[in-house]
Amino acid sequence: MPYRSSGVSYAFGPGGMTPAVKAILYANIGVFLAVFVVRELTLYLGLTPARVFGSGWLWQPFTYMFVHADPLHILFNMLAVWMFGVELERAWGTREFTKYYLVTGLGAAAATMLVSVLPFGFARPAYYAVTIGASGAVYGLLLAFAMRYPDRPLMFFPIPIPVPAKYFVLILGAMALLMSLSAASSGVAHLAHLGGLLVGYVYLTRGRGGPMAELKYRWLKWRMARMRRRFDVVDGGRPSNDPRRFH
Repeated sequence: MPYRSSGVSYAFGPGGMTPAVKAILYANIGVFLAVFVVRELTLYLGLTPARVFGSGWLWQPFTYMFVHADPLHILFNMLAVWMFGVELERAWGTREFTKYYLVTGLGAAAATMLVSVLPFGFARPAYYAVTIGASGAVYGLLLAFAMRYPDRPLMFFPIPIPVPAKYFVLILGAMALLMSLSAASSGVAHLAHLGGLLVGYVYLTRGRGGPMAELKYRWLKWRMARMRRRFDVVDGGRPSNDPRRFH
């Protein structure tokens, strides 16, 4: 409920749910209840690279993102979907938002399967482990929100201090990672969920030359900010005897 005090407006959350966010929440809650009743569904719907590659269970890279291990696991993931997904869907539209959510979730699955076939000892357990949860898609939403609204002040409960979105999202991302670590999924493949971040970043910067172009832009912006601190910049043609000024 929004309220006003001293001319400043506050509100809890982004407001009412948008169509895609509502559908995502309902789908996750529905699957969670089904798995609670029939535990064997976790093995059928969760992502196991050995079954995808060896048995052709090609639905698992999609269905795994709707399966969660326990109430806290689904609570944190769906809270993030609601908090950040609603505004992104309003800004992008339902179709583009849904596409982005699925792309990042599938990208996390692809990263999980890629890690599982690497020729290293730590990767072998991931090949037979069951990976579940929407963490990959959630990381993608966190990244998109921070890139679109980097300085948006958000209140981090229970600390009543406004935090810029770019830092708020880092904190939420760390919390989501801890939840993934504690969830009853794989012991190794949860790290590959960070593939959702990478896929989301590549997807969002694809029209700007990709990740390298974005890094170059950030570096040039940083250099220009440093130069501005050393010089006073004025409009050309304005006479001045100040040696620090250039025209």
